[in-house]
Amino acid sequence: MTALRQSAIRELEKLPEDKVSFILQIMQGVNGLYNDGQSEREEAFARLEQLRRKGTVNDYDAELASYRTEKYGK
Repeated sequence: MTALRQSAIRELEKLPEDKVSFILQIMQGVNGLYNDGQSEREEAFARLEQLRRKGTVNDYDAELASYRTEKYGK
């Protein structure tokens, strides 16, 4: 156990019992934020990968013309 963890445990032992629950909630919240952030990023990346169009465009002028037609109706 590191010195920092030992110091934290000593401080927890000094706290009254009714205050320990607050500290525990804070610790769980911090741990949840750290772990959830990574999984959220991975899920978002997976969703983006699914939405990404796969394929190649061979005729860029025709593609541009179709977008213009779709948008402006010309």
